Amino acid sequence: MSGAPLKFETPIQDAISRIRFAPTSHNLLISSWDSKLRLYDVGSSVLRLEAPAEAALLDCCFQNESVAFSAGSDGFIRRYDLHSGICEMIGNHDDIATCIGYSDETSQVLTAGLDKKIFAWDTRMEEGKKSVFVKSLDSEVTSMSLSGLDMMVTMGALIYVCDLRNLQKPYESKVSDLNTTIICGSAIPNAKGFAVGSADGRVSLEICRPSNSDNIRYMFRCHPKSTDRRYHLAAVNEIVFNPLIYGALLTGDDEGHVIAWNAQSRKRLFQLPRYPNSVASLSYHHQGQLLAVASSYTYRQAIESLVIFYCHLLLSAP
Repeated sequence: MSGAPLKFETPIQDAISRIRFAPTSHNLLISSWDSKLRLYDVGSSVLRLEAPAEAALLDCCFQNESVAFSAGSDGFIRRYDLHSGICEMIGNHDDIATCIGYSDETSQVLTAGLDKKIFAWDTRMEEGKKSVFVKSLDSEVTSMSLSGLDMMVTMGALIYVCDLRNLQKPYESKVSDLNTTIICGSAIPNAKGFAVGSADGRVSLEICRPSNSDNIRYMFRCHPKSTDRRYHLAAVNEIVFNPLIYGALLTGDDEGHVIAWNAQSRKRLFQLPRYPNSVASLSYHHQGQLLAVASSYTYRQAIESLVIFYCHLLLSAP
């Protein structure tokens, strides 16, 4: 495998909140605490778009190759035309908006915020007439992930899964073996299951198969004991599944480690060279052989450090 930093004419000066590859192209969407949404063509090494906002952008997602959304620290949900650069507000939370995702199956933008609410915005409606569903929660959502008709959210040490076709139905709670704060979560593409990462460096994974006897569920630490027989307690900031290889996943943590795992064999496959800063976000290309890594400090860290993007060509699974 090979990897090299992506070059920006004007370097990003603040923490990266999210990177996401486009559905069918080499375009990479980047949201940052510097209040800008960027669209970078990895294949051509060209910055296609830089759209400023009035607040820090804490998450972003694609609707398609032409439209993207962001969640802002001012609570506003912004829609971007990636060709013209025009930005418009589609609504807002009562507090900081922290998570966002788009469902192809229901044509909804799903958002969560510190106001302890989940919003579902129907993009098929005309501007000013968008149907909005609101669900109030008991706690703040710490992460959100969509897969098919399922939405997984985490709150503290709890995991909930709901059907996007019936958001009014009570959420199904899932038991986590972590018993500590969950930092990130990822639903498995095209399958029933998820993985969540904790503040103390552990991952809890569950894969549901048609036959209950074949279900996979276990917990593991991302790092073995060190020479002094103590565990590393670096928070797991990101978990991503390979879109084409079933059960292949990557974890990224606060110490700059990106590690590949095989969920079915329960084995560690390989580790990328350590990054100079925390791994803030990871994203797989839709073909599964290109990985983008954002190395920067995270919003939980009060230090200033270099922001670097890497793209790796993965020549072997995952």
